[in-house]
Amino acid sequence: MPGVVSSGAGAAAVPAVVLAAALLHVVWNGLAHGIKDKLAGFTLINLAYTGCGAVMVLLMPMPDPAAWPYIAASAVLQVVYQVLLLRAYQLGDFGQMYPMARGTSPLLVAVVSTTVLGQALPGRDVAGVVVISCGLAGLALADGIPGRAQLPALAAAVGTGMMIALYTVVDGTGVRHSGTVTGYIAWLFLCQGPVLPLIAWARRGRSLIGQLRPVSGRGLTGGLLSVVAYGLVVWAQARGNLATIAALRETSIVMAALIGTLIFREGFGYLRVTASATVLAGIVVLELAHP
Repeated sequence: MPGVVSSGAGAAAVPAVVLAAALLHVVWNGLAHGIKDKLAGFTLINLAYTGCGAVMVLLMPMPDPAAWPYIAASAVLQVVYQVLLLRAYQLGDFGQMYPMARGTSPLLVAVVSTTVLGQALPGRDVAGVVVISCGLAGLALADGIPGRAQLPALAAAVGTGMMIALYTVVDGTGVRHSGTVTGYIAWLFLCQGPVLPLIAWARRGRSLIGQLRPVSGRGLTGGLLSVVAYGLVVWAQARGNLATIAALRETSIVMAALIGTLIFREGFGYLRVTASATVLAGIVVLELAHP
């Protein structure tokens, strides 16, 4: 990756930067969940993506032509991710949906690498998969066996995790073809940003403008925090151990369970925090098995 710095003060700051990114990520998700009109909230978040992307493409190098198929594919996956996350927050509690979405992704990557790519799964990886699975089961069952009414929310959360896994793989490959990490990110934000606002406009027309105004501060702030969080992670990935960064990043899973309990006053807080901590423990085992 261009511009990698593996030592010095920058490398020493990596853990703090990743934890800050994790906090910002869970905060912007909390802002999105806290907006009653979820479509309006996610529209504003994506308008922030569009604005930031437009500024960045003027300042950053153009990606290599080989990266454009990956940018296009990732933009599509990111839009589907946004729609599924929006739906999960419409249907479920923050302290359950966020940890399930984030925890599903590394589990799926491990399972697909074994079943589809034929890679051997070492014993430590198996342990990580088992622990994550137990944690996710705990999240799904924290408030009892899900009935038919709860299944759409759980499906949206799992679908969100699937999209995270897919766009992570696509971006990991695409960045290597781009020749510029920042240019890749800039065009990704600019390509994905306008789609959800256009969908919202097609559904609501001119009335959308009036619906955006009351929540514009929270929505745009959420979008800006998301961009900053992503930038911090990319900065850290250029300077630190990728497995350690991935594990630290997922501390947001426990943060989200705590926010759901303490701020949103959602039920089953103790059980969800415990299950989220179990998911995090499994991710740490899984990620740190590949230093």
